[in-house]
Amino acid sequence: MLERMLSARRGQLHSDGAEVEDDESKTRKHISFAMRVSTHLTRLGYLLPCILLGVVLFCIVLVSTWSRKLACAPSSDAASRFRFLGFEGPDSDFGSLGVPWLSKHGKTVQWTSKDLLKGLEEFVPIYETRPIKNNMYGMGFDHSFGLWFMARWLKPDLMIESGAFKGHSTWVLRQAMPDSRIVSLSPRHPEKYLKKGPAYVDGNCTYFAGKDFVDFGSVDWGSVMKQHGITDLSRVLIFFDDHQNELKRIKQALKAGFQHLIFEDNYDTGTGDHYSLRQICDQFYIRGVQYIYRKLIRHGVPFGGGHSCFRDSDEARERARRKKFWEKAVDIDELCGAGEEWWGVRGQMRDDFNHSNKDISYTEHFMNSRYVESILDVYWELPPVAGPSLTHQSRYDPARVSSPIVEDGRFGLFTRLGLSSLETSVFNGYTQMVYLQISEPES
Repeated sequence: MLERMLSARRGQLHSDGAEVEDDESKTRKHISFAMRVSTHLTRLGYLLPCILLGVVLFCIVLVSTWSRKLACAPSSDAASRFRFLGFEGPDSDFGSLGVPWLSKHGKTVQWTSKDLLKGLEEFVPIYETRPIKNNMYGMGFDHSFGLWFMARWLKPDLMIESGAFKGHSTWVLRQAMPDSRIVSLSPRHPEKYLKKGPAYVDGNCTYFAGKDFVDFGSVDWGSVMKQHGITDLSRVLIFFDDHQNELKRIKQALKAGFQHLIFEDNYDTGTGDHYSLRQICDQFYIRGVQYIYRKLIRHGVPFGGGHSCFRDSDEARERARRKKFWEKAVDIDELCGAGEEWWGVRGQMRDDFNHSNKDISYTEHFMNSRYVESILDVYWELPPVAGPSLTHQSRYDPARVSSPIVEDGRFGLFTRLGLSSLETSVFNGYTQMVYLQISEPES
């Protein structure tokens, strides 16, 4: 592109020079200046495109570095989303959701994509031994892998899960940490499901379930930690799969002193049965970063937070198109309430499996995001395990998530990892599982 621009510029300059020779009314000073410019450009040859390209790359790196200082930023890398320097549009014209992927301290996770690939190779044979083969309404492969990988990497002394269902997540935690204690909170004890089919009950787990159930926010965690010999709360991992307002759960966990949290269902804006981290961090002010990127690379595809409820907008048309292909894609009518409330789910902060909902203003929604930023040290969304052309999943919109661990087209790697041997249905449960590290706000 730069070469074409330079060629056009050269042509214009040489043409101007020819006009000067034909036009006697021009002064000799103007002729001399044009000739000097043309001579210098000719001497530079291919060096000039390299210089210009270097300047462009330097500006992109500079803006990228500056943008990472924000607590809320796009979840996927701008270079990969734009097929850098090829300027191919991403999967969606309305951009990726603005979510916090770095922290107030500039921290991020220690693991890399290579670690994830190595983990996948190890986890597939483990997953094939799962006691609950058909975990309908529970975790599929993507989130099972994510929970196992993060628990094994963090190596907690105690693991707490809120929401156990049939016990599949308990089993996954046990595979990751065979000797660590588990505390499980669930309204219904997993053993009750044994009467109807496969379930898992762990022998080294303390259950607050069934008649002994206590909600996470009501547990005397100081007493529980003492019973389990835990003195360092940074050695505790909390896993939430209870479909409760995630803002509420974060506040409860922070009050108890916990730092490491995983949320299984991190629903996108306009979807889900509870208020999620993704929804909280979907904000208009994310567009400050987006605007600079667009100006810099001159590409018309936005990324960032906030939405328009205008029915004749590009976003509305793109959402309607994608709704035809992806089950969980959200069109404008689903996204926006009667008063054009797009935040949360049509302006609602949902809670408790969609049984307890509250209408909130955009101001409240905005302040929720500012609070989350103030306590957030690390935010990391689990990428999909593989692209939709490999897994044949048809639920989540790939334009709204980060790049998969195994990208589309890499069928050889997909097969080598053993993923092709799994039923396609196990890949249909992805909802942006997220890992957080939190701490008290700075004074």
